[in-house]
Amino acid sequence: MGREIPAERDMEGYLVDPEAWDDEIARQLAAEERLELTDGYWPILNFMRDYWREHQVTPDVRHVVGFLTSHLGMDKKVAKDQLFELFPYGYVQQACKIAGMIKPRAWSTG
Repeated sequence: MGREIPAERDMEGYLVDPEAWDDEIARQLAAEERLELTDGYWPILNFMRDYWREHQVTPDVRHVVGFLTSHLGMDKKVAKDQLFELFPYGYVQQACKIAGMIKPRAWSTG
């Protein structure tokens, strides 16, 4: 399904080192999930990357929803609906993986 991703990944396909991530890796990870990264994805992925750089942890879904409401002017329910429309198999399964996050340990995704 395209080129091999030039970064080490765990058994579930998450990057081992988030620093190895770039836009091309994001596109390849998305393709594995059968997603094409259109304009609607990039503000979310870039926010997640910025959050990770600042805090060195994967942002919880509530942080992403907060970003969508405060920076893009979305209603909270609309923001949540959009997030799960873009990533239909879930925030951790798709958004975190495509954004190059280490797989989060068990925490609330809602």
